[in-house]
Amino acid sequence: MVLVTVGVWIVKIVKGNVPYVDQWTRELVARMDDTYIYTIFRWITNLGSEPFMVPFTVAAAIILWWAYRDWLPALIFAGGTLSSHMLNKLIKLLVERDRPSILASANAEGHSFPSGHAMISMVCYGLLAYFIAGKINSSKLKFLVQAFLALLIFLIGISRYVINVHYLTDVAAGFLIGFLCMVGLIYLYDWVHKRRNQT
Repeated sequence: MVLVTVGVWIVKIVKGNVPYVDQWTRELVARMDDTYIYTIFRWITNLGSEPFMVPFTVAAAIILWWAYRDWLPALIFAGGTLSSHMLNKLIKLLVERDRPSILASANAEGHSFPSGHAMISMVCYGLLAYFIAGKINSSKLKFLVQAFLALLIFLIGISRYVINVHYLTDVAAGFLIGFLCMVGLIYLYDWVHKRRNQT
């Protein structure tokens, strides 16, 4: 159902139409301009921007390599984050949707669909939650780490809507595509890990 919905959005966007969801939610985001909410989300959005994500991904990959004493988690994490960024760029080139507004200081230039912040944050922080959880024995602590990173993913993605550099459908599609990428990368890691243990 979700995939069909996103497919319908893509068809409408490519044809130059605005999905109903975006029409209905434009007024809400306009009300948040120059408010405390806007200021908070303007800061949060930086946690998914390239100037932060590049050094963060490198540092986290090194830490995962050390924690697991293995290059595979680091490679899946860093390579997955990079490949999701490249996939996002490709989809944007194919769909060619204009942004509701341009904000260079928030890393918001170029095409709009899907949201790179939502998609790449889902892959990066989602994989990080998976690998960190693999090293935690306490189920309560594991839940807290996963819940915190899930909330962070949501806030980074929705920040793009709040600061008016993406439509709501851009963010939703970014979450969905990012989630599919993350699940695929986790399956890839598990498959390679099991194959290595069998040999």
